[in-house]
Amino acid sequence: MEKKIAIIGAGISGLLACKHILEKGFSPIVFEARSGIGGVWSQTIESTKLQIPKKMYQFSDFAWPPSVTETFPDDEQVLEYIKAYAVHFNILPRIRFNCKVTCIDYVVPGNEDFPSWDLWGGTGWPFSPTGRWIVTVQDAREPTAPVEVYQLDFVILCIGKYSDLPNIPDFPLNSGPEVFNGKVLHSMDYAAMANDCAAELVTNKRVTIIGFQKSAVDIATEVADRNGVDHPCTLIFRTVHWIVPDYFIALTFKSLNRFTEFMVHKPDQGFFIWLLVILLSPLVTTHSASCDSYMQPVIQLTPYNVWFQLWIFSKLVEAYLKRKQPLKKYNMVPEHGFLKQISSCMFTVLPANFYDKVEEGSLVLKKSRSFNFCKNGLVIDSEETPIATDIVIFATGYKSDEKLKNIFKSSYFQKCITESLAPFYRECIHPQIPQLAILGYADSPAFLYATEMKSKWLAHFLAGKFKLPTIGEMEADMKKWEKCMKYYANESYKRSCISVLLQIYCNDQICKDMGFNPRRKKWLLAELFAPYCPDDYKYLCWQM
Repeated sequence: MEKKIAIIGAGISGLLACKHILEKGFSPIVFEARSGIGGVWSQTIESTKLQIPKKMYQFSDFAWPPSVTETFPDDEQVLEYIKAYAVHFNILPRIRFNCKVTCIDYVVPGNEDFPSWDLWGGTGWPFSPTGRWIVTVQDAREPTAPVEVYQLDFVILCIGKYSDLPNIPDFPLNSGPEVFNGKVLHSMDYAAMANDCAAELVTNKRVTIIGFQKSAVDIATEVADRNGVDHPCTLIFRTVHWIVPDYFIALTFKSLNRFTEFMVHKPDQGFFIWLLVILLSPLVTTHSASCDSYMQPVIQLTPYNVWFQLWIFSKLVEAYLKRKQPLKKYNMVPEHGFLKQISSCMFTVLPANFYDKVEEGSLVLKKSRSFNFCKNGLVIDSEETPIATDIVIFATGYKSDEKLKNIFKSSYFQKCITESLAPFYRECIHPQIPQLAILGYADSPAFLYATEMKSKWLAHFLAGKFKLPTIGEMEADMKKWEKCMKYYANESYKRSCISVLLQIYCNDQICKDMGFNPRRKKWLLAELFAPYCPDDYKYLCWQM
C-alpha cells in the first residue's frame, strides 16, 4: 500500500523535502497556509538581500541563472530562484495552497504504549504498521468552512521559525501599547506590507524600532534613508551585537574547511582528533567541562584547551570592526566576543550606510535595559524625557518553540518540545515523537545548504535505506551535542544552533548514515583546505 506523507509548509524546507521524497517514489501532499511558496522570502522589506554569498545559498542540483551576477542577490531575485526550482522539479502540483494545518495528533491502538518504546516508532523504521497521524486542515480564506481531516503515515513539519507568532515583550499595567496614541506593529507585519504601503506608513513619521538583530537594523536604515534628519528614526536595543560588512561574510565562508573544523571539539571524537585539537589550541584557558565524558579528567587538568586559531581569528575580527566602524564613538562595542556570537547563530550583516545615517542624524541609537510606553511615545530607563514617536515597530523575533509546540494536540508531545534543551537527532528527528520529522528548525548561516543535506538524509530514511538507532542512543547523542555546543556558546546556547561551527562534520555524519563516502573532494589538499559548498553534494542521492 502506498504510504501517505504530508509536508506542512512550502517554504524552502518544504520544497526541498517534497523534491527529494518525490525522487524516492513517494507522492507527498504539501499544505501551505499562504497563497504562494517561498516562506519568509515571500514577505520581506524592500531592502532585503542575501546575507551570505549565493554560492553557499543555492540548490546543489539547480544553479542560479547567469542573469544573477550579484554576490548577494536581493529578495526578488531569491524568490524568483525558489519559484524556478519548484517549477523545474514539478513540485507545484503537489501543493495545496491556502490550507492551514491547525492541529496534528498521533494515534495508536489502545493496547500500545508508545512512550515506552525502545525503538523510534516501535521499529526504528520510518513507518509503523499501526500508528498514524491525524492532520486537521482549515481553509485559510474561509475560517468558518468545515475542516478537512487526513490520516497519514508520516508528517514532515516545515513551518519555519521566523513567522506567524511574534515575540512582543510584556509590560506592566498601564505601561504598554494600550496607553500609546500611535501605531504599534511587529516587523512581521511591516514585512508583509507591499513596498509602497510600507513606505506610505513611515514617510514623514517619527518611527522607533525595538531590537538589534537583522530585521531591526535593516528597517531602521530603510526608514532613516526615507525620512532623513527631519524625522529621524530611533533604534532602541538592550544588547549590542557585532554586525559585519557583506564582503567580510564572503571571506569568512572561504575559510570554512576541514582544517578549520579540526580545531573545534566534537561529540564522539577519537583520541587522536581530541589530541590534535588540544595541540592546535594551546592558549585559551578552559572554563567548562569537556564534550565527551571519558576525556573529562584529562581536560580538567589541562590549563589551555580551547582552539587557539579560531580564538585569534575572533579577536582579529573584533579589532578590524572596531577600526573600520565607529563603535567606540557611539558606545556600540559589544560586551561579548565575536566567536561566542557566531556560536549562537547570531550573524548580522551591516547595511551599507548604517553608520552614515547615524553620523548625519537620521538614525538615533539608544541603548536601554528597559522601556515603557506613554501617551506620546516611549520612556527609556536612562532618560527622563520621553522619546516622541508616531510608530513603534518591534523587531524582537519570534516564539519559535511555542509555535512548534502549538501544532501538536497531545500535551505529551508539547512537553517533548518545550521541556528539553537538547537538539534534535540529526537536527530533524525527536526521539520521542514517532513518524515525524522537523525540517527548517535548525539555524545555520548557510540555511538552504544545511537543510538540503537533511532533506536528502530524510528521503533516504523514508526509502528504507537505513534504520535509526535506539531511542536511548539518539538521546545520548543529542546530550553530547548539547554539552559540546554549550562549551562554546555558554549561556547563549540554543538547541537549534549546533552545526554552525561544524557544518562539514554534520554533513559527514549524514553521508555515513546514508552509506556514502563523506570525502567529496578529489585531492587531499582540497579536502583539507578548500571550502565545502552545495556543489560538493550534487550527486549524493544519485549514488545507490
